[in-house]
Amino acid sequence: MRLDKYLKLSRLIKRRTVANEACDAGRVLINDKVAKASADVKVGDKIEIQFGTRNVAVRVTNVQETVKKEEAKEMYEYI
Repeated sequence: MRLDKYLKLSRLIKRRTVANEACDAGRVLINDKVAKASADVKVGDKIEIQFGTRNVAVRVTNVQETVKKEEAKEMYEYI
């Protein structure tokens, strides 16, 4: 699954366009490497997002094409 789509479905970032802009700005890392919005996300990947002065690090536990709002938190775990 594309990184920008994963960030939106998992509700880590509200909109896909915002996720795309964050990737273009180099604020999203997959396994400690700067990632493009089109990067492939797999189970077990470590994703780090820089929100201003705050960093969020999560590990991907599930990749699904459709997710209900209540199940979105099951797609990742905080590190």
